Amino acid sequence: MTWNLMDKCCDKCWHTLEYPCRNYVRCRIEGPLCHDDPECRKKRENRIKEILYGRTGFKIKVPMASCTIAAGAEEVYKAVLDEVKSRGINADVTISGCMGMCYMDPWIELSKTDMPSAIYANVKPNEVSKIISEYLSGDVSNAYALRNRTGKAKGEDKVPLLEELPAWKNQIRWVSRNCGIVNPESIEEYIALGGYRGLDRALRMEPEEIIEEIKKAGLRGRGGAGFPTWLKWKIAREQPGDVKYVIMNADEGDPGAFMNRLLAESDPHRVLEGLIIAAYTIGASKGFIFVRAEKPLMAERLSKAVEQARKYGLLGKNILGRGFDFDVEVILSAGAFVCGEETALIAAIEGRTRPRQRPPYPATKGLWGKPTIINNVETLAHVATIMAEGWKKFASMGTEKTKGTKMFCVTGAVQRTGAYEVPVGTTIKKLVEEIAGGPGEGRRIKAVQIGGPSGGCVPANLLTTPIDYETLQKAGAIMGSGGIVVIDDKSCMVDVAKFFTSFTVAESCGKCFPCRIGMKILYDTLTRITEGKGREEDLEILRELGEIVRSASLCALGGTAPNPVLSTLRYFEDEYLAHVRDKKCPAKVCRNLVEYWINPEKCIGCGTCKQNCPSNAISGEPGKKHVIDVSKCIRCGQCFIVCPVGAVEKR
Repeated sequence: MTWNLMDKCCDKCWHTLEYPCRNYVRCRIEGPLCHDDPECRKKRENRIKEILYGRTGFKIKVPMASCTIAAGAEEVYKAVLDEVKSRGINADVTISGCMGMCYMDPWIELSKTDMPSAIYANVKPNEVSKIISEYLSGDVSNAYALRNRTGKAKGEDKVPLLEELPAWKNQIRWVSRNCGIVNPESIEEYIALGGYRGLDRALRMEPEEIIEEIKKAGLRGRGGAGFPTWLKWKIAREQPGDVKYVIMNADEGDPGAFMNRLLAESDPHRVLEGLIIAAYTIGASKGFIFVRAEKPLMAERLSKAVEQARKYGLLGKNILGRGFDFDVEVILSAGAFVCGEETALIAAIEGRTRPRQRPPYPATKGLWGKPTIINNVETLAHVATIMAEGWKKFASMGTEKTKGTKMFCVTGAVQRTGAYEVPVGTTIKKLVEEIAGGPGEGRRIKAVQIGGPSGGCVPANLLTTPIDYETLQKAGAIMGSGGIVVIDDKSCMVDVAKFFTSFTVAESCGKCFPCRIGMKILYDTLTRITEGKGREEDLEILRELGEIVRSASLCALGGTAPNPVLSTLRYFEDEYLAHVRDKKCPAKVCRNLVEYWINPEKCIGCGTCKQNCPSNAISGEPGKKHVIDVSKCIRCGQCFIVCPVGAVEKR
């Protein structure tokens, strides 16, 4: 069933695209506000029932997002369609976004009116038939989790509820509430679950009242700097002139960070709603969504949301009959990391390539010289939710200086990788150990790198550090957009610093001298140390040059790029000294500081290592012990990887 602005709530209601119903959104969310009629209320009840169980009473939901597709969701979706068609099952097969629990991808969810809704994790296409058969027979014993219990299905008492899982129960699903729930390509589902309620409320307020609401909420930008959102809007609102712009920063170039991509792919109308509210508040009639070209599904979903919003009268002329005109254009970026910086993003839209000196700031002089507001995806999602729920709920979470929740992507050495939403101020330990499960058996956390490639490395003894802007800065890290990489004791911290530095060297726009030259010197120095050619004075070079690059660079990329070097020097100087004094890598990672040898007590003489050695450095007869000629060994590590019994060791 489809509703649009031309629909009548019932026979007593009239409206057209030219004269839209001012109560359109409220009627569909809360019931009959423009009149009291059972027909309108019944329509709303049917919409909610469709979302939960489909039109047939049996719904199969497959998540389709970049992460789930990479894990094989498309093949699973096809298997579900084939199974339903071949068996003549009367079911609605639909898609959803991602819940953020990437470790269980791909998953499917089955919901039937007389059964508990069951989620199955890590599903393979050849398992679909069995899963559907068991569910239809009333058996959910092999499910990963249930959304509810009915007492009517076999094995449901043995399967945990979703809200009982550590990865779920420790979250506060504020902006991610719809992720994995709604069909991201359906504006009807978004509206039925409360979508555009924030916009409806905002358009009944004066812009100054909205700014005050966001100020009371205490919302700070979730893009990295943490600048107060209300203040940025107030500055732009007060600028003279009729032409102003709003931009959604959906570039998200941090490796290991995908919370913006997940939000935009799974709940695109929420972030679009936030953008429309921002435009109304500052007085903009034109907006842009700047999407990284490497995220085509994100761009596709946002473009589809824009098209649907236009059709439903939520974009264009006289939005919801309130006399507000606004439209949006989706733009694909060229993929440069520096485009995440505000002035570089503006330059990219204008057809230029590099950031500029600030001030003037974009809020006073931005796109084509006009006042411009730039907010990232998560910030705008918060705006829509705050305006719908009220500032008090948001302000009740978080810390004194930073209210609300924040989404973090946890990757690296953890058992449950994913994107998780928690109150600001949650400790690193709770996020990476309780929610993400910590490292695998026998491993321990050495450090946690927070804030993307420009973030700092926080050591294991500081895991009780609360995650907020000020505390992380004191620890030598930044919150950034929310990327967290967990590093275990297999890793070399000098090599880690070199890895992240290589990224910023490659992504520097090259405009300013400190970043262009300074970061290359830092990278070359780290390379020399990992090759066993370092000197003790190199450590002082890293410190001094790192501080110079941080303080003298033109934009935030260069200003934060030395963080991985400075933080690892601060907390792991002993590893640097081992490399330069003893010419050893304690973690046995740096190739030039490691030798491979074959333990004769473990070697079974299978010859696998010899067959895979590219330099013919291994000798030995079949069935007899093998040895490595160190003078020929190029330290590629192939023998270490392929040995079936672990006889090849590092020393």
